[in-house]
Amino acid sequence: MTLRIDPATPADVPTILQLIRELAEFEKLLHEVVASEGDVHEALFGQRPVAEAVIARADGAVAGFALFFHNYSTFRGRAGLYLEDLYVRPQYRGRGYGKALLTHLAGLAVKRRCARMEWAVLDWNRGAIEFYESLGARPVDGWTVYRLTDEALQRAGAGG
Repeated sequence: MTLRIDPATPADVPTILQLIRELAEFEKLLHEVVASEGDVHEALFGQRPVAEAVIARADGAVAGFALFFHNYSTFRGRAGLYLEDLYVRPQYRGRGYGKALLTHLAGLAVKRRCARMEWAVLDWNRGAIEFYESLGARPVDGWTVYRLTDEALQRAGAGG
């Protein structure tokens, strides 16, 4: 099979949302997906895009995707690339497509002079952890991810 990785287009939005749902189902988090096609379109192609996506196609069929955005390192004084989601459909796993997506993004990060590339992985996902470590990625010791959402975000945004 021939694999192509291309930047997503507005026509890919329904597919991207479907892939997000498939990933969420795999992660046992489907109940948390509230994004709509309009939300995804606005994020990727709106007046002020906040993320980018690439689609992996094997002989024209959608095999997976990666969605990412830039963050910034004050210590390094340069942008970083944050990988929000990487997903390969089950029937395409074991063929190197996940690695192809990750190395494609690493190449973009290098081309864009990013100081680093980061992502999070669920601690129970041993297959992903072993894959990432086989590429030379290492967990960041001493850091815990925190998140404000829903009512807690509203309260904090209102001053407390």
